[in-house]
Amino acid sequence: MSLLSLIAALLLEQLHPLATRKYLLSWLSGYVQFFQDHFNAGERRHGKIAWLIAVLLPLSGSAALYWLLHRAHPVFAWAFCVLVLYLTLGFRQFSHNFTGIHRALRDGDLGRARSLLSKWRGASCHELSSGEVARVAIEEALLASHHHVFGVMAWFTISMLLGLGPSGAVLYRLALFLNARWGRRDDVEAGEFGAFARLACRWMEWLPLRLTATTFAIVGDFEDTVYCWRTQAQNWPDPEAGIVLASGAGALGVRLGQPLPQGGLPLDRPELGVGEEADADFMQSTVGLVWRALVFWLILLLLLGLASLAGG
Repeated sequence: MSLLSLIAALLLEQLHPLATRKYLLSWLSGYVQFFQDHFNAGERRHGKIAWLIAVLLPLSGSAALYWLLHRAHPVFAWAFCVLVLYLTLGFRQFSHNFTGIHRALRDGDLGRARSLLSKWRGASCHELSSGEVARVAIEEALLASHHHVFGVMAWFTISMLLGLGPSGAVLYRLALFLNARWGRRDDVEAGEFGAFARLACRWMEWLPLRLTATTFAIVGDFEDTVYCWRTQAQNWPDPEAGIVLASGAGALGVRLGQPLPQGGLPLDRPELGVGEEADADFMQSTVGLVWRALVFWLILLLLLGLASLAGG
């Protein structure tokens, strides 16, 4: 059921991208804000209680609904899994931006490429050269592929194996969202409220990050991926993101990171990867890497399913 659900959700998103995702995010923002308004007293324990309640409510609800639907008929449970994955996966959410930037660079329209990248990142990129635009776009695509595809798939598979239906995908997306809304705040008003959200997100990411990096090694340049992962990932400001970026750079044979101009001054960033400088050709190679990794995961799920049937 896991494999068929993932394939159906991916096909559905490709054929009919979720146009109402912004309304879903708006509702989710209101949901999270409710707990922040009623629990935030600036202390760590308040953030822990708010996080647990905010997560356990939809988590238990999705698991219970899956069980009820499965008892009624397995097809209903399968359709529910497809719906949850359709809402939580976001392949087209980043591939659309990446494709637009790639096409603009191919056409020599650096201004449009800068504008698209600025909109995607939510920060000005109008000082970047074409090579720097390609480099940053590859970084964003690698991180987005993990957060919106492989991380969701990993926790969905885990929850399905535990008999909890698609609740793992819900848990993962909520953990990322709560970390973005609570864990990354550093203002005085927030205090230690977001500390548990940061910790929980690190727990949730530990296994998926390493699965993504391992997959990049298998479908890309294995030796360079392992070398960059082991020697460079910890140098990145966010070592967890560094695992994805360093392994992706090694798999592609491209150099990422490195200083970028920002406000007329260089923004210091460590170098990731080995090989050549990033350009539009490496952007195409990035697309190939992500698709190979996705196919590898689907084949692995197929083998797990066949093994389960044989064991049964």
